[in-house]
Amino acid sequence: MAETPIPARTLHKGQQTRATILDAALTLAAHMGLEGLSIGALAEVTGMSKSGVFAHFGSRDELQIAVVREYHHKFEEEVFYPALREARGLPRLRALFENWVRRVAVEIDSGCIYISGAVEFDDRPGPVRDALVTMVQTWQDALERAIRMGVEAGHLKPDTDPAQMLFEVHGLILALHHDARFMRHPGAVERARIAFLRVLENYAVPGVLEDKSPARKRAASARAVRS
Repeated sequence: MAETPIPARTLHKGQQTRATILDAALTLAAHMGLEGLSIGALAEVTGMSKSGVFAHFGSRDELQIAVVREYHHKFEEEVFYPALREARGLPRLRALFENWVRRVAVEIDSGCIYISGAVEFDDRPGPVRDALVTMVQTWQDALERAIRMGVEAGHLKPDTDPAQMLFEVHGLILALHHDARFMRHPGAVERARIAFLRVLENYAVPGVLEDKSPARKRAASARAVRS
């Protein structure tokens, strides 16, 4: 017997409902962590029945995984894809970092699901942890490719270790998140930008950074004050 097709209007409404639930779930997860998500909490926030929410995800794990994927999708839209408009090499690498910093700055009052999720699931094997690792690894791979392109473009030194540079850049974001969100240091964003410039100075081919960018000028001013 042939399956009865689902009417397009019903399908579209179902997609809209799922998107509404995911938006609410993202907000909850940003403030309460992935562990704060539950079918019951979402039903209360969205004004739906528990069975209605359950019908879209099936289990708490599936809900958490869907939130991780949706967060990654939004992260790519705000951080990764806009940077692709820049030329390969340092222009794109700088754009990736700046977009990342701006994303963290916006999340100061909520939180980064990548970072909070790593704390929640670091020692808890399972599908949610696997989804988190996959999404973070996808982003790190993209950033490492941008570093390799910087070497190929002649902007970064030939002996640059992309994995090491990635480690240092990622460390800046972790420090920024900690100092801005936990310590509430007002100058954390600017410190991250200056620190990134110093990382670039360590890896860049001599002369490539002589563009007097705003961050470079601020770093020079900071050095002048200290001296």
